[in-house]
Amino acid sequence: MIDKKRITVLSLEQALALPFATERMVHQGWRVIRLETPAEEGGGNAGDPNRYIGADSGFHDLHSYYIAPNIGKEAITINLKKKEGQELLLKIIKELKVDVFMCNTLPKRYKQLGIDFETLKQANPELIWCSISAMGPDYPNSAGYDPALQALMGYTYLTGEPSGKPVPCGIPIIDLKAGDEAFMQVLLAMLEKKPGGKEIFISMAQCAASWLITALPQLEFVERDADLFTRSGNEHRSFIPCNVYPTKDGMVYLAIGNDLQWAKFCSLAGFEKLGNAERKTNMGRMKEKETIYAEIGSLTANYTTKEFTTLCLSINLSVSPVNSIKDVASLDFISKEMLKTKMPNGKTVSLFPSSMATDYLKSKDNMLSCAPRLGEQNSKVLSEAGFSEEEQAKLVETQVI
Repeated sequence: MIDKKRITVLSLEQALALPFATERMVHQGWRVIRLETPAEEGGGNAGDPNRYIGADSGFHDLHSYYIAPNIGKEAITINLKKKEGQELLLKIIKELKVDVFMCNTLPKRYKQLGIDFETLKQANPELIWCSISAMGPDYPNSAGYDPALQALMGYTYLTGEPSGKPVPCGIPIIDLKAGDEAFMQVLLAMLEKKPGGKEIFISMAQCAASWLITALPQLEFVERDADLFTRSGNEHRSFIPCNVYPTKDGMVYLAIGNDLQWAKFCSLAGFEKLGNAERKTNMGRMKEKETIYAEIGSLTANYTTKEFTTLCLSINLSVSPVNSIKDVASLDFISKEMLKTKMPNGKTVSLFPSSMATDYLKSKDNMLSCAPRLGEQNSKVLSEAGFSEEEQAKLVETQVI
């Protein structure tokens, strides 16, 4: 069992993959302290670049792209390029009894910044250390940005219309997969309770490849390159007739996954002409798929989206309207689970739901503190670590924090 005491995570994080991982930890009630770079002489935007991306909330270091994956956290700044900063990091880990240290820095910088596993173990011999990088420590110079990795790992090649350009997924799916993997591996390390701590390397590329479970095995089982998966638009590559179809007022996605469901669909009044002996099996429908898509589309166009979805749901078929993000936010089962925060100006905003309701979130009524300003908890954390006001002022003066 994982210890009952509140788990403390110190995370040198930026962008999305790692902040998403530690946001999941917040949802469990863990204490997450973001570690960022302080402003240096000459000014400029300090800390996580994502602080300055997206819609302006009225606060320079709290733009919209940064807020959602960082609610409920604290934030401190340390200049790890300085020896004093590295010494400060060790003291904080020791005095705050930090359980987990995480980073998504280039692997070549681990030792340069004094954040490698062996160094930080000096402060806590049982430390769980976890990093996210593009391709792991064997590729220390490789930066890992989601769109480029989607291209590298075949996601872009597989996404889009057959006659169109390759395109990335609509969300940063590799960032989010890597974040989920980091969260899970830290949990597993806690369950293991391995003496001497645990060092974990998360490769975004390997995480992405693990999700190619329907594509990579084809190389062993398909004889012709022409039969390998490529872009297929809205249709399912294996099950016919899964696709998007027009309605009077929008679009619907109908997913028919087996022959029994096809027979039920063809039993609907007005849809009987779709069925014939050749189309009884998925293999038979595959041979006529373009004709079937066109025939179904000519029929769905006679219905409103609500009418057609109601009709299909009456015989337990899987059908959905093609919703906008605004539509998704208004779904009852989503809107009631939305996590909320209060902005510095006092406005309460709804952001996104957790992947599941946790006891901690229920106790908070899904309300978490706003994503922290740059270095907002410097004084609080340093005081916990035993630094006096005078010592803290000296750290500011020498640009350690």
